[in-house]
Amino acid sequence: MTQSHPVWIVGAGPGAPDLLTLRAARLIEQAEVLVWTDSLVNPQIAALAPEGCERLRTSTLTLEEVMAVVLDRARAGKRVVRLHDGDPCLYGALAEQITRLADAGLAVEVVPGLSAYQATAAALNQELTIPGLVQTIVLSRAGGRTGTPERESLARLAALQASLCLYLSARHVDEVQAELLEHYPPETPVAIGYRISWPDQWLAVVPLNQMAAASQERGLIRTTLYVVSPALAASAEARSKLYSASHNHLFRGGA
Repeated sequence: MTQSHPVWIVGAGPGAPDLLTLRAARLIEQAEVLVWTDSLVNPQIAALAPEGCERLRTSTLTLEEVMAVVLDRARAGKRVVRLHDGDPCLYGALAEQITRLADAGLAVEVVPGLSAYQATAAALNQELTIPGLVQTIVLSRAGGRTGTPERESLARLAALQASLCLYLSARHVDEVQAELLEHYPPETPVAIGYRISWPDQWLAVVPLNQMAAASQERGLIRTTLYVVSPALAASAEARSKLYSASHNHLFRGGA
């Protein structure tokens, strides 16, 4: 085995090339082999790889086929970058890839990426944690084909009435809306984000009871994120105590 570099599993962020981290951009620019999720990653990001870099699109491949290439090139001492959309730690089959690399005795380094829920909140100029209203963000998904553990059922998560960010759920939006309405008021704001930060981004905030209709009107079935949160309707009076003149903390003591 001649491997001299780790395999880098890199998050490409939500889509816009300038939302890459500096570390991610540097690794892509130095890649000798780029294994990228072409169905979800902006081609402009893949284009940052140097001339002569071997590029492998993964949209038509199984995980086994992808990993066979990664293992082969890494063993040959190539600088291999496995490029994921968003953040690899979220719904990216990261655990399976790391397990296969570890079994092969190959080192790995994961580079985080900006996630769609963060890009969506930023696009709305919104905070998802408002003092006295909501202090918890839940990242989850509808059950779908792969399902979710019963203890993480949508009903249980919705009962928190936290800021709930749902990935991979557009195909099941009718059932999702029905379950959420059991716990959130019908007027609860829902941000619907499609391809956030891409040139064809679509972003709207609708009441929860219009979530399914708005999605179906746009024909949304993939690359869609839902952010269900009372924070999106927070009063302008909401203010963090951290910056309040009446609140003392470690770096700002009392008079």
